[in-house]
Amino acid sequence: MAGLELLHASARAAISCPQDALLCGVHWELVRHGYRCLGAGDQPGPDERKSELLPAGWEANKEVYTLRYQSTDDARELLLKAIVVEDSMILNAMDRSSQKVADVTLAVADYIDPEHLDDFHRVYRNTEELRTRIASGIIAPLGAPVEKAKEPEKKDPDPPQGYDPLRIPPHHPAGMRVPTRPSPLSPFAVGGEDLDPLGRRSGGMIVDPLRSGFPQPGIDPSSGIPGRLPPGAVPPGARFDPFGPLGAGRSGPDPDHLPPPGYDDMFM
Repeated sequence: MAGLELLHASARAAISCPQDALLCGVHWELVRHGYRCLGAGDQPGPDERKSELLPAGWEANKEVYTLRYQSTDDARELLLKAIVVEDSMILNAMDRSSQKVADVTLAVADYIDPEHLDDFHRVYRNTEELRTRIASGIIAPLGAPVEKAKEPEKKDPDPPQGYDPLRIPPHHPAGMRVPTRPSPLSPFAVGGEDLDPLGRRSGGMIVDPLRSGFPQPGIDPSSGIPGRLPPGAVPPGARFDPFGPLGAGRSGPDPDHLPPPGYDDMFM
């Protein structure tokens, strides 16, 4: 009976007979089931507070012990009277709000050793049986206080794999479908730029060898072409249809290498 040892130690000076020790055990069972003691007697006193300890003067009347309890949820208030009749203690508990009454009779000698009232480890007997009798005879008929359910802690979901908290997500209007990016190697990618005037797709009607998707060395037209375009003539990121050969080092066929169709002139 965890906690009863501390209660017995705090009330040891007032325990002078077996029924005192038994009432300590009954009191602690009520505390375990969610009740706190308000005070002794039928009427409330000044500055009462709910406590797990026994109030001052609880053992004044050895024939009739009177204690008042209140549940931790403030829904019930019990009036407990423990009447000593010969070798028995009759427990009578009443819920003042509902007027329900419950009672149980305990044989003092079944639970208390009168020879060791000062020794907690030897004074109590059959503690499990005492707990069962209190729970079935008083707690169950009157109802145990309802404990407030704790809200489960909200746990943030784990970020997806590869999530970068420093990367700014793209902004798209609500309900707008983001166009997909077809592979530049696909023949159906040509002309796709005209389907998206905002320029978020690759491709287009003009095949730009500078951004054809093939890994090949080249120059950025926005930085200028020596002898042809000054720097800044082509805006960065703009589609650019190059005019004329771009010089040595460019891969792919040169337009001057192939004659026009139908001509067979070696000097062309």
